[in-house]
Amino acid sequence: MQSDADKQHVLELLERLSAGQLSAVVHLLEAMSDPAPATAGTRRPDDEPVSAEDGRRLREGQEWFAKRGGKGIPMDEVLADFGLKAEDFPAAR
Repeated sequence: MQSDADKQHVLELLERLSAGQLSAVVHLLEAMSDPAPATAGTRRPDDEPVSAEDGRRLREGQEWFAKRGGKGIPMDEVLADFGLKAEDFPAAR
């Protein structure tokens, strides 16, 4: 349990923050207090059956990666197949 002195200290520190810093702290506190990660272990497992086709494709994918040392295809090569470059896409905002 937190002491009243700890809570008071936190409030004093919050008063010193800029609006941007305060927003970041709010997001952090929301993430820390989200009960979903804590209860993730108590959720029912996915009980959807895996078809024979799904299993075959999974094994093929694992084999494909194993043959390539666990590495996929570089994005530049994928884009080149379509005549594109990374510069063709605006940066995420």
